[in-house]
Amino acid sequence: MGQKGSHTSDVIFDNCEVPFDALLGEVEGQGFRTAMKVLDRGRLHISSICVAMAERLIDDSLRYAAERKQFGQPIAEFQLVQAMLADSKAEAYAARCMVLETARQKDAEMDVSTEAACCKMFASEMVGRVADRAVQIHGGAGYMEEYGIERFYRDARLFRIYEGTTQIQQLVIARNMLKSLS
Repeated sequence: MGQKGSHTSDVIFDNCEVPFDALLGEVEGQGFRTAMKVLDRGRLHISSICVAMAERLIDDSLRYAAERKQFGQPIAEFQLVQAMLADSKAEAYAARCMVLETARQKDAEMDVSTEAACCKMFASEMVGRVADRAVQIHGGAGYMEEYGIERFYRDARLFRIYEGTTQIQQLVIARNMLKSLS
């Protein structure tokens, strides 16, 4: 559906033996826990891509709205177009702030498991909404390959799946909240 530049395929290990010196985590039975530790960084990475894509979509939409005329005026002068632009800007700004603060905490070697999941969940959902508004602002042109908005729209959908779906992020966040009570 999207992400044409990313080659994706299944990898299946069947009856595969891993030598002891190649075990992830260097301790048998700890591989899953070790693998999960890199998810925070991956979730921040995906979140930052979502922010960048949203900012690009907003810039393209703003430029298009300022140039495209209907009824003798740029569509950027219509209040409902302005509302879509403003909503997109506010959401992208919120996601950017979340990602930057969580990255600072990660750089300070703090546990950011909950915060990274919050960033990933919010940013990936946000870019989907921004992409949808961008198509709406562009109207029929947003559906055509010429402007590239349709490609961003398709690509944005995958971010709600990468590094754990939105529903997985909800579970991570809630479970970490419950753990903090103990």
